[in-house]
Amino acid sequence: MIRIFYELRFVEPRSRYGKQMQLDFDALKARLIEHLQQIARPRDPFLASEGHFFVRQYVREQLAQWGAIEVHAFTYQGRTHENFILNLPGTRSTLPILVGAHFDAIPGTAGADDNATGVAVLLELARSISQMPARSPIRFAAFDLEEYGLLGSRAYANQLQEPLKLMLSLEMLGYCDRRPQSQNYPAKLQYLYPNHGDFIALIGNWRSSLNLLRITFSLRRSGVPAQLLPAGDRGLFLPTIRRSDHAPFWDLGYPAILVTDTGDLRNPHYHQPSDRLETIDLDFLTRVCAGLTASLRYL
Repeated sequence: MIRIFYELRFVEPRSRYGKQMQLDFDALKARLIEHLQQIARPRDPFLASEGHFFVRQYVREQLAQWGAIEVHAFTYQGRTHENFILNLPGTRSTLPILVGAHFDAIPGTAGADDNATGVAVLLELARSISQMPARSPIRFAAFDLEEYGLLGSRAYANQLQEPLKLMLSLEMLGYCDRRPQSQNYPAKLQYLYPNHGDFIALIGNWRSSLNLLRITFSLRRSGVPAQLLPAGDRGLFLPTIRRSDHAPFWDLGYPAILVTDTGDLRNPHYHQPSDRLETIDLDFLTRVCAGLTASLRYL
């Protein structure tokens, strides 16, 4: 009887803990799905302006739940466009981490992976950090016009007059293919990395090297397969790794990391009408979001 009581006493709390983790995972997954359902729609600012306006307002309203929104305006072809910025305080450091994702999409596609997944994760990171602050202040930035040449992030980076601890660009986080030979690579990187597309990639410049290692190992501890690629100073040796909102920050000497499922190197729906919600691996996306939350909290 003593042994049975002992087993019940220690096994049952572990069971409760496991159930709570599953409940937390399921709740996060449900919130990500809700975001994706609102964002994954045609939203090119010129050819699908109604969808673009809807998503822009949705992103702003979601971020505004957690604090005052700073609107950063910039012009393109005589029209004013807006980035949305949310600043959340840290508990220790004073140097901010900037987390960005673009909310526009290529014409003719709903852009579920590119980049509704990045925006959905951005919104959930803001929610989580607002409720349990990180060590460093976190600045969340929703960028517009990435698909027109990184225009929103470049305009923001060019006017930034302060140092950053780190910039993270969230760019396509939800496509996963576990089959052999499902992952492609530029140059000769196929000899260094897995041939199956079931990992998240982190690509950072030299100034981000320490945090590149920290985030990669943190994601792995969270159960997310993660691979890192050092990109030198500005990633000029491999143009394909410069195709997101981190590149303007690399060019200005900021420490910056691209977080991505590798886009067209894995996802056959990249920039296609078939980039729809049903192609997203929602469990993979949820694990990535949870892993990034844990990483940000302790940087």
